Amino acid sequence: MVQTVGVAAACLLLAASSASSKPVAIAAMLGAWILLYFCCHGIAHWFVGRLLGIRFLFYTIGGTGNPEAWPVGLRWVFEHLPFFGVQTEKSSMQKASPMAKAIMWSAGVTSSALVPTLGVFWAWHKHLAGAGLFFLFAAGWSIGTLASNWRSRTGDYSKARRCLRGG
Repeated sequence: MVQTVGVAAACLLLAASSASSKPVAIAAMLGAWILLYFCCHGIAHWFVGRLLGIRFLFYTIGGTGNPEAWPVGLRWVFEHLPFFGVQTEKSSMQKASPMAKAIMWSAGVTSSALVPTLGVFWAWHKHLAGAGLFFLFAAGWSIGTLASNWRSRTGDYSKARRCLRGG
């Protein structure tokens, strides 16, 4: 529910920012991007997993699962930020196909990269103040998120690859 409220609040911020002054619009767009970044990851695992027959026991809150992927200056920050994760139900994971598990694991980081960037793209499309420059930042951040997770031995993409290899 917290994540759903966060995503809804981000949408409201984006919608309200079009009628605001330039500083308020930029702050609203930044706030929306942050909310989308933090609130879409765990819920994407859950939503995609449920579609594929995977059940979950509970959500977790904690730092990133792959801190080594971040540069030293950001590593400490990302180890301590409140990321939402999921705890899968063991029996449903055992019954799920390797492809279903891989898709479920990939959904979290993929949504963390794409959803916030699409939010800023929408703001740019609506010609909101500062959105063009912020879209470039968001796209770069998105590419960094995907690349760092792809290289990580502990990230979601690594879990997906292990599932596909039968591990």
